[in-house]
Amino acid sequence: MTLDQLRIFVAVAEREHVTQAARALNLTQSAVSAAIATLEDRHGAHLFDRVGRGIALTEAGRVFLPEARAVLARVETASTVLADLSGLTHGSLRIAASQTVGGYWLPVRLARFHAAYPGIGLQVSIANTQDVAAAVVEGAADLGVVEGAVDDPALAAWQVGEDRMRIVRAADAPEVSGAAALADARWVMREAGSGTRAVLEAALRARGLDPAALGIALELPSNEAVRSAVAAGAGVSGLSSLVVEAMIDAGRLVALPIDLAPRPFLALRHKERYRSRAADAFTAMLDQDTHLRNRGTSASSPPGYGRNDAGESRSARR
Repeated sequence: MTLDQLRIFVAVAEREHVTQAARALNLTQSAVSAAIATLEDRHGAHLFDRVGRGIALTEAGRVFLPEARAVLARVETASTVLADLSGLTHGSLRIAASQTVGGYWLPVRLARFHAAYPGIGLQVSIANTQDVAAAVVEGAADLGVVEGAVDDPALAAWQVGEDRMRIVRAADAPEVSGAAALADARWVMREAGSGTRAVLEAALRARGLDPAALGIALELPSNEAVRSAVAAGAGVSGLSSLVVEAMIDAGRLVALPIDLAPRPFLALRHKERYRSRAADAFTAMLDQDTHLRNRGTSASSPPGYGRNDAGESRSARR
């Protein structure tokens, strides 16, 4: 069994599609198929069922997948340890971000980090909050940044930013105001597991509305899809001000006169996994942003990321 075979297996398993996995790995389809066949033959295990043109994990494949991911995560950690020996001149940092954070809040910070540390390669993946947390737990990401609450004992979470949700309708749609009108409205929602949806549902509960009783016209997998559907008159929705501000200014969306509390953006790290210098440097940059935003008050810092009076990290690396 080789690391390349494990990487190919995980790529195919996550996509359940050989061609897509080959494209992602920059390999030929035949090379991917051969690697899977060799892995199966070498260990006498049947990892995939071929169903028509598609494939699906067998029970053996489902059991093997988390083990393969764990091995690859350990290899990445070992690579990070070696990269740390050269300081911040070389290495990589894997960041998983939820959609609002990754699409609107994070890019300017990534650009600033790259300007400061051009030798550090940044690998960013975007998913919903639930999947981002899972990526950090599994070691597929060094850090996560999400909106909405995360409750996992393996993760340390701390606030690095915030935004405000806005409930919006199409500019030419009927006026909606008051709890009764919200209860009767058609809603366009993000998918389950989305931090945006979780925060919106919590805000509605605080106003005496049961999210389960709402009339959901559409459930869509991205902020942009929800925004476009609302602008087309499909219903109302709650989205980050970062997502809807431009369309409100352009007169395509109208924000309902409903005040929602700010929601935090949280950084996530695994409590037990090795923390690279690149991860520490990126976290320090986010903490500095938080401190400047809250000048005169104590900024929220991640457990174990304290700084001494000289500004140097006092956190012990594992």
